[in-house]
Amino acid sequence: MSKINIISVQGTDISITNFNGVDYICLTDMVKAKDDVVRAADIIKNWLRTRTTIEYLGTWESIYNTQFKVVEFDHFKKEAGLPTFTMSVNNWVEKTNAIGIFSKSGKNGGTYAHKDIAFEFGGAISPMFKLYVIKEYQRLKEIESNQYGLEWNVKRILSKANYQIHTDAVKKYIVPKSGYTQAKEWIAYADEADLLNLVLFRCTAKQWRELNPERTLNNENIRDMASINELAVLSSLENLNSILIKNGISKRERFKILNETAKEQLENLDKMDLLKSIKKESYSIYVDALEKPKKE
Repeated sequence: MSKINIISVQGTDISITNFNGVDYICLTDMVKAKDDVVRAADIIKNWLRTRTTIEYLGTWESIYNTQFKVVEFDHFKKEAGLPTFTMSVNNWVEKTNAIGIFSKSGKNGGTYAHKDIAFEFGGAISPMFKLYVIKEYQRLKEIESNQYGLEWNVKRILSKANYQIHTDAVKKYIVPKSGYTQAKEWIAYADEADLLNLVLFRCTAKQWRELNPERTLNNENIRDMASINELAVLSSLENLNSILIKNGISKRERFKILNETAKEQLENLDKMDLLKSIKKESYSIYVDALEKPKKE
């Protein structure tokens, strides 16, 4: 379960969590927009016990969940709507192996549902409320899309920032002493690249390829998998290693210096978010967009 995002709908904060790359919206929070949160569990249970809801949930699971227990679903569908029929989220999940809705306790607890199901629940509360939920959710996704696009560009720039400086140092100070023929000069560049890989990722490019054959087939490499913090440190290490090479420092000593530098820089960067200012700006834009209708 990843961090919680928040959207504001008609003055009510609604939590969104991401599980296995999929967004789940808090139904418990949605109830607060139209009713007392104390009654949220009862309202969700009442919604669950209707035939329309059971059929919708079963259809959704049949499409997206290969492990869904259809026999159990058919049993519930026959019973749904009868005065004696009761249903809870946990019962639905346990009996049918459903993945579209779940309940969690503790901090940020409540009932969460896949956005498709959450929108359907919103329609049961109010058609107007459903449309506002969809609108604010889409606005959040647009902000995230712009932010991740910017992050990708930052990573790309960082990964190339000192690459030329590093390769130039190898060309001027290592290749002439290596004894490699012109056809074999690439080995010197690969050795120095792997020195940085070992320092930062604890494996060589070849070792990574052997451990990740599917990613290798997709033309991905060890540095494609790096976080933005790791790429920031990599850029710094390339610059530092080029200076050490120029000063004739041995490879063994360079490894020691680079290793200590990488450890220190990663520890510092992991305490902060390199995109903090970007995220803050994105959040400000989002808040301004929310406030604008009120001012008008």
